[in-house]
Amino acid sequence: MSDPLVQATGRRKRSVARVRLRSGVGNVTINGRAFDDYFPADTDRKLVIEPLTATATEGTYDVDATIHGGGVSGQAGALRLGIARGLVEVEPTHRDLLKRGGYLTRDPRKKESKKYGLKKARKAPQYSKR
Repeated sequence: MSDPLVQATGRRKRSVARVRLRSGVGNVTINGRAFDDYFPADTDRKLVIEPLTATATEGTYDVDATIHGGGVSGQAGALRLGIARGLVEVEPTHRDLLKRGGYLTRDPRKKESKKYGLKKARKAPQYSKR
């Protein structure tokens, strides 16, 4: 396999995606598996390739990604951000288009951590008067 054109990182919730873009025919490989195999849901697949569709570069680059942590939707969001950042690195003229579409914004929402004395982050044990 040829050297990567660019490398970028995308994060969402607890997921981290390391993305490598190479010039190619549009193949997407995630953790050594095929794109359709890794994301069986159509909505996740569409979410991931949105930056490529917006910039009309779907068949131009091969995407090779390593993802760990989080769940399926978090991993899809992390991969989308990584692809968008990689596209900006390759072609800086795409920045305005991707920024307007919201593809370069890191989603800051995370799970709130559990507090001691509580059952979850905010749920307290049932109060008993006697």
